[in-house]
Amino acid sequence: MDDKGSLAAYLGRAALTYEPTEVQPGVFAMAMNTEDSLREYIRLFLRVPIIGSLTPLARIFDFVANAAPAVKEILAVGKLCYEVRERNYDIVIVDSEASGHFVAQVSAPDALATLVRIGIVADQTKWMSDLLHDPATSTVLAVVTPEEMPVVETIELRDRLSQATPIDFAGVVVNRMPNDIVTPASLHEVRQRAAAAGPGATIATTGAVAAWLADRRASAESHARRLAETFELANVETITEASALVETPAQVTDHVVAELQRILQEHS
Repeated sequence: MDDKGSLAAYLGRAALTYEPTEVQPGVFAMAMNTEDSLREYIRLFLRVPIIGSLTPLARIFDFVANAAPAVKEILAVGKLCYEVRERNYDIVIVDSEASGHFVAQVSAPDALATLVRIGIVADQTKWMSDLLHDPATSTVLAVVTPEEMPVVETIELRDRLSQATPIDFAGVVVNRMPNDIVTPASLHEVRQRAAAAGPGATIATTGAVAAWLADRRASAESHARRLAETFELANVETITEASALVETPAQVTDHVVAELQRILQEHS
């Protein structure tokens, strides 16, 4: 939704466009563009053929969008809802913008419906709202790293969502959880050896690194517990941080799949 090129780079492509591109067999990716979304909306719903540039119409659209709230957001979320409604894909995964923009987008149909209650605009916003409000069709899954600011923003996101729209909030995935590679016992042993070896020894440096790793893991666990307590969950499942050797899309996919299999096995 907020195309900065990171997804395209991850997929090994120069860029993604509004036109869906098959990046893997059966997997398509696209980048949102509101002007192209306006062009498609006019063609599909107003039955007006679009030839050439939309620049004059785009200027009118900008004027209307600045005067009427939720218009730009409707074009963004409307494209996604249309793909779901038409069943063009088995599943549509949206990498949203920052949480503040995201709330405005998913609540846009409701916001516009309060302003326009009859006519084509009302009809369009109603089916979008129905789709977004159906928990069997649409849900929000927050992905958060176990750090203070992302955790605070995620907690605020759920609160803002509940106030703005009845869209379902499925839960939280804690991503990049530091590996639990330093236990209290092993850290104690390293510190004992460091004390015996004296200052400046290699073991002392190792002890400092081990202490930092242990503190980093403990801090991440405290943030995960905060999420669990705030959302009244018995536990928050975490996806462990990949090693520095994991770089390619295939390697990242293998890592995530292995983590999901580990979680499922722990609960089987």
